[in-house]
Amino acid sequence: MERNTIAITTGYYQSMALKFPDIFRRKARAEPGSGQAEDLGPMRAAAATALQRGECVKAIELYDALIERNSDDAEAHYKRANALNILGQFAAALEGYDRAIASKHDYANAFCNRGTVLERLGRWEEALASYDRTLGLNPGDALAFYNRGSVLKQLNRLEEAVISYDRAIAIRNDYLESHFNRGGVLQTLGQHQAAVGSYDRAIELSPSFAEAFHRRGISLARMRQFDAALASYDRAIALNANFAAAHVDRANVLQEVRLMDAAVDEYARAIELNPNLPEAYLGLGSALGKLKRHEDAVRSYDRAIALRADLRFLPGMRRYAKMQICDWGDLASDRHNLSAGLEARQAISAPLPVLALFDSAHLHELAARVWVRELCPPDDSLGAIAYRPRGARIRIGYFSADFRTHPVSLLSAGVFEAHDRSKFEISAFAYGPDADDPMRARLKHAFEHFIDVSQHSDSEVASLARELGIEIAVDLGGFTDGSRARVFAKRTAPLQVGYLGYPGTSGAPYMDYLIADHTLIPQGEERHYSEQIIRLPDSFQPNDASRAISDRVFAREELGLPGGSFVFCCFNRGFKLMPETFDDWMQILKSVEGSVLWLSEGDKTAVANLRQEAARRDVSPERLIFATSVPSMAEHLARQRAADLFIDTLPFNAHTTASDALWAGLPVLTCAGHTLPGRVAASLLNALDLPELITTTREHYRALAVRLALHPAELQQVRDKLARNRLAAPLFDTARYTRHLESAFSSIYERHQANLPPAHVAIGPQA
Repeated sequence: MERNTIAITTGYYQSMALKFPDIFRRKARAEPGSGQAEDLGPMRAAAATALQRGECVKAIELYDALIERNSDDAEAHYKRANALNILGQFAAALEGYDRAIASKHDYANAFCNRGTVLERLGRWEEALASYDRTLGLNPGDALAFYNRGSVLKQLNRLEEAVISYDRAIAIRNDYLESHFNRGGVLQTLGQHQAAVGSYDRAIELSPSFAEAFHRRGISLARMRQFDAALASYDRAIALNANFAAAHVDRANVLQEVRLMDAAVDEYARAIELNPNLPEAYLGLGSALGKLKRHEDAVRSYDRAIALRADLRFLPGMRRYAKMQICDWGDLASDRHNLSAGLEARQAISAPLPVLALFDSAHLHELAARVWVRELCPPDDSLGAIAYRPRGARIRIGYFSADFRTHPVSLLSAGVFEAHDRSKFEISAFAYGPDADDPMRARLKHAFEHFIDVSQHSDSEVASLARELGIEIAVDLGGFTDGSRARVFAKRTAPLQVGYLGYPGTSGAPYMDYLIADHTLIPQGEERHYSEQIIRLPDSFQPNDASRAISDRVFAREELGLPGGSFVFCCFNRGFKLMPETFDDWMQILKSVEGSVLWLSEGDKTAVANLRQEAARRDVSPERLIFATSVPSMAEHLARQRAADLFIDTLPFNAHTTASDALWAGLPVLTCAGHTLPGRVAASLLNALDLPELITTTREHYRALAVRLALHPAELQQVRDKLARNRLAAPLFDTARYTRHLESAFSSIYERHQANLPPAHVAIGPQA
């Protein structure tokens, strides 16, 4: 089932504080090392005064003189090292601290400042040991605990870092830097409620601390407390009118709540304040794409790349924006770079564009695994799910942002209604906004429990699913717009299943199963999928047999189609159309005199680009005709009867659009590829007993399209067979499909109850 947007969720586009770096440097203690008054002679007093004034070179000269008189003068070595530390001469400073410690073995402050120098030198383990030595000598040293926490953070020992900051705060409750940096570590750990508490304390200590308000806003946004996050960003901006980073993260929230125009304005304000901020251009490109301003989005991504080419997932986002408008410039080099980046396990593209760019299950898997590694790795913060004894019914939870008039719901609504309520308790967890449309109303009646979790944090959603005893959690979104893989990373149910919305592997160890069929994933190709495969007997894709088709009969002329010409058509989204397929289409048009190609209008720039591409291939641009929108899906289905043959795309087939055409009685010709998204149309055709419309090479695809166009009797036989099979074959038999899906759910549930690990499952046709 195709989707036309990349998942843009909180944390996908770069937060300005994504890794929450410390803004406070580790501190070297500057007070007198011995704790004695400076009354040991005029030279010592002059040296201390020079150091206090920042006259480090002069102070070093004076301490050199003191050391010349007494080479074991620990305090002189210590303070001379402090001056060198200030000057950035870290190797010399380290030598000085070591000399001080050699003269005075219990010199706690020298061990502490020695740790700061080792940090500057990147010698983190040695720095940690130096702070530990400090604390062994002086357990009440808050500064040493603070510095130690920062080193532990650098070593990615985050829980220990929090404990160290806690010790510093226990000694000195007003330790602003410790509260703030503790919040940053908690954010990195995903403990956002606790992080907000740390930032609140930092703000209490320093009410004008703009960065604390900014970081606080980030955690509130991660908890989906969007109004509170916006208020926190507003306060940060009020305190610092030039705070470009806060404007970026504020815009990210506006994008999350679908206020795209406001988000664009906010990104523009950030760019006005700092024209060299790559994250602002990245976020702006994303928002512009959602407004279907794809050309502007490309320009914004270009600027981001010019500033920072290694920004996570940016190259793939730029290419995806160009795909939306059928701009194939630099496509070969982009494919090469994206492929190389994926092979190197780089965060170079979101998974969805990769599905359309490459007919390679290997690359699809790599893209998914990198995405999971970067944005939604396994999260055991909620702990393991306790064993649940068998209940009267199996509790299924469907999770989606698309419980509205949307392809996912259009396909699956009938399945939700057809579930056997004596065996299954069905719940919906709705991520998206409460759409006021007939489909939303229908679905609220279809489920026993319809739960709006759009304002719940990931932890709250996962916890709620656990509390409700969900036994099989079904992700209908995968890596598409509005999806929330982090919910599944926290484990919502003993069994987690990927289904329908995203046609590929999740690459995630926490997803147990993927629903497919024998055509989509043939035996022997399981190695490219992180999940165990559930193979349904017909097609993996559900269809709602109650979908209405308008009785209106469209004349070709009112659709802008020539009356006596052969009409090829394809209503796939523009991002699925690659130049290789377009080459095939143009050759087909050349071979069938007077024929036309009827496409979805989509983006105006895409229309212009495709017409230019046709002219480059010596095909009149007028032979490309673009369908404008009609008032209803029922009329869209009806108008497809004005076409003669639907010709598919590769590597990313028609999914819902293929079901639409077949339901309307329009034959679909496909070329099956080597990946799941490239075999969906073949899966549908097999479930209609129309294998004669499945080709496996471009040459055969072109030849069959031409043959059917030039031999109307043969095409009519295909149309007649489709008409017979439409209601008799399995594809549009919603009840049959639902029984097979339920059989799959029962099978994996029984394995779980038997304490068996997930395994591949094949459901027989008589299930």
